[in-house]
Amino acid sequence: MKTFYIETFGCQMNVHDSEKVIGTLIGQGYAQVPTVEEAELVFYNTCSIRDKAEQKVFHRLQQFKRDGKGKTFAVLGCVAQQEGEKIFEKAPHVSLVCGSASYNRLPELLVQLETGNRRVTGLSLDTEDTFDTPLTRRDNPHRAYITIIEGCDKSCAYCVVPFTRGPERSRTSASVLDEAGRIAASGYTEIQLLGQNVNSYRDPSPAGWDFATLLDRVGRVPGIRRVRFTTSHPRDFVKEIVDAIDENPALCNHVHLPVQSGSSRVLEAMQRLYTREEYMRRIEWMKRARRPIAISTDIIVGFPGETEKDFEATLGLLDEVEYDSIFSFKYSRRPNTPALALEDQIPEEEKIRRLAILQEHQRAIQVRRNAAYLGVVEECLVEGFNQATGQWIGRTSQNKTLNFLRPAASGEEQPALIARYVDVRVTRAGPNSLAGECVN
Repeated sequence: MKTFYIETFGCQMNVHDSEKVIGTLIGQGYAQVPTVEEAELVFYNTCSIRDKAEQKVFHRLQQFKRDGKGKTFAVLGCVAQQEGEKIFEKAPHVSLVCGSASYNRLPELLVQLETGNRRVTGLSLDTEDTFDTPLTRRDNPHRAYITIIEGCDKSCAYCVVPFTRGPERSRTSASVLDEAGRIAASGYTEIQLLGQNVNSYRDPSPAGWDFATLLDRVGRVPGIRRVRFTTSHPRDFVKEIVDAIDENPALCNHVHLPVQSGSSRVLEAMQRLYTREEYMRRIEWMKRARRPIAISTDIIVGFPGETEKDFEATLGLLDEVEYDSIFSFKYSRRPNTPALALEDQIPEEEKIRRLAILQEHQRAIQVRRNAAYLGVVEECLVEGFNQATGQWIGRTSQNKTLNFLRPAASGEEQPALIARYVDVRVTRAGPNSLAGECVN
């Protein structure tokens, strides 16, 4: 039995893609091992959304340039699609380069490797397949992922996704619900729906469901208590999604809605297809919802041409929205993107300065937002136990981490609480997490 090791970089879609790759490999008779040293096949599932993530992959490959004798190396995912056969020149010891749209061909690509072919590629984007497979190896004990749409039809000036993932391809609603049913039957109670633009989903079957309808129906699958989704594009975020969250208690009251900038001028340069005012209309829908919806976002600082006034507009947006959390990044020049041709690139030291100011500004907002939870009882899905602190690690419906104490019942072992739901009263609040005591 041949052994393999896989390391995953990047987003939750990559994590889930790796689960599918692992399931496919095991189905082909391979055995997964925990270290590179033990493996005959070494897979790196890559991310190219930022330059730093890409550099990590080539650093890993360089590490094993000399010590990898007898091993077969494979580069999967976005860097594979972006760089293509050039990877063989940068890292001659790599034998397989495969983009995510070609994962359905993995069995035949593995046969080519086994027959001695040392340069095997799977780089076609011409496919309607969204890699729906019953062989997914789910290693997350408390949350199961379902990819409902692959690719992207937007053309954001900074983004490589349309090039690395291809055009949008939605799965049928029947296949999504079938997978959700199988997930529930195997004991999972939380599902996360995934897509580069998850709310761009359009059911290709005669049912013709939109995303809001699919979201609601997944939340009604017997046995499922929580449904999350990521990531949304504001252009396709409709009020019906908020209405579904209001009506269906299984839908988590958390929405991740990337804004990228608070300046309409910069948003236009980014080709984001909405203005600040149009984005704020979506925020208003959520602020007026009957359920308290936690909102998070992505922000890029230092996009070419971003002035100090533009940056101040982004800080003002933080104050206006009061996000529960943000993911913030410096603009990173990526190949095959329109922004490469833009002049007025922002100096690196200025991008670093703006990022630090943004993060400190948001930190103060999160301290205030989290303090509002003091004394409140929240339902948590238990995800782990911290031996060092003696605290359980839970996650609320609003996607907040809540660390809590709970005396063990007589004879109860610690792992018995994992993947269970408990009520916790919040007693302390920090900028990034809450702490409390279990009340049941």
